[in-house]
Amino acid sequence: MSRLGAEPDRSDPGGHGEGSPAPEGGGGVRSTVLASGVRVVTEAMPHVRSAAVGFWLDCGSRDEQAALAGASHFLEHLLFKGTSRRSAQDIAEALEAVGGDLNAFTSREYTCFHARCLDEDLALAIDVLGDMVTSATNAPADVEAERNVVLEEIRMHLDTPDELVHSVFNEAYFGDHALGREVLGHVGTVGGMTRDEVHGYYRRWYVPANLVVAVAGNVAHEEVVGLVAGVVGAWDGGDGATGTRPPSPAGGRRRGEPARGPSGPSALVRPRPTEQAHIVVGGPGLARDDPRRFAASVLDQALGGGMSSRLFQEVRERRGLVYSVYSTQARYTDAGTFAVYAGTTPGRALEVLDVVRAELRRAADGGLTADELRRAKGHLAGSLLLALEDSGSRMVRLGKAVVTGTPLLGLDELLETIRGVSDADVADAGRVLLAEPTTLAVVGPFDDAAGRRPFEGWLADPVGA
Repeated sequence: MSRLGAEPDRSDPGGHGEGSPAPEGGGGVRSTVLASGVRVVTEAMPHVRSAAVGFWLDCGSRDEQAALAGASHFLEHLLFKGTSRRSAQDIAEALEAVGGDLNAFTSREYTCFHARCLDEDLALAIDVLGDMVTSATNAPADVEAERNVVLEEIRMHLDTPDELVHSVFNEAYFGDHALGREVLGHVGTVGGMTRDEVHGYYRRWYVPANLVVAVAGNVAHEEVVGLVAGVVGAWDGGDGATGTRPPSPAGGRRRGEPARGPSGPSALVRPRPTEQAHIVVGGPGLARDDPRRFAASVLDQALGGGMSSRLFQEVRERRGLVYSVYSTQARYTDAGTFAVYAGTTPGRALEVLDVVRAELRRAADGGLTADELRRAKGHLAGSLLLALEDSGSRMVRLGKAVVTGTPLLGLDELLETIRGVSDADVADAGRVLLAEPTTLAVVGPFDDAAGRRPFEGWLADPVGA
């Protein structure tokens, strides 16, 4: 159910993507903290007839021990298998019977179970999601059945090179740190973890203090709070204690050992019998709450965010070297990355890398033109507003902000911030994003040392093209 490796969504330039007890947000945003520690945040959209609900857990693959890599994602699947009140079929039918939908996703720092429905079915959506999150049985038979499903998803990911290369990049950049592990886990870890280990992980992390319920649409805050309290208000989410891990004052939390990038050039080539070489090259980015994140999003958009971007125009349109090329950012609590993806004929891989490095250096030396800056800011502002036209997008914006402890700006303030990004701001962000690449990941038909050696040499060569 996770959707990994897709081209980046640029509708969230503030970086809430990857809680504040009383988030700012303007308009109809309101929040309440229940006595149990569950945080409820809503945004009223009286002009629509829908409601979107998200149950956000402040835990993800970063919180797993190495032996339990993939436990968060495994649980994401298992919560659909049944509770003390509902079977898997009951869960599947409940929202579909009223035209709604139900889904979930797992990231490195949070997990979300979400539903969208008519406003008149809001109580049903909250009840189903609350039941799943608080009362999952994780029955042994279900664990074994779903284990095979997750293993097939892992194999599908391994067979999708343009997704896999992003995982290889994270592994090369973060090394043994939890951020370097695949969110899905590995065949060995998912195949080996027991039912008691998975259920123990559920009991440890699925506690009231880790839960944010975000709702957007034609809703009333007081009604939502009452419905959530009715489902989770008396929830014993820990081993005999309610809310055993209260949130920090900022919402969100620090997670163990701080994340660090490689101490030197790090190249990782994963052999696959593919027709293309899939490349991700990059280095440090910004943490989620870094004040330079808006300028970084403008720079990212101008470099590799669309058909008018520098990379698309130079690598694809002028030289015809690729079908797909784009830049991407990842932001976490205490770290971030900035990278460029390209897929090309294996024999042209080094040429593509040379062109990419030249474009990054050109941007580092000369910045953006006035026209590029204008276009990038206009695209970000416009895509943001278009993306937030529906209740589902508004809910995601709320949930991400609160569960990660990122300030939630009002839409007018957010637009003003984007439009106010200056050349100096972009240059400041560029000093991090446009540093010489430290990390290279390649997936393709390079199955011997002779095939891998040129990539390792390219990264280690500071002169380049």
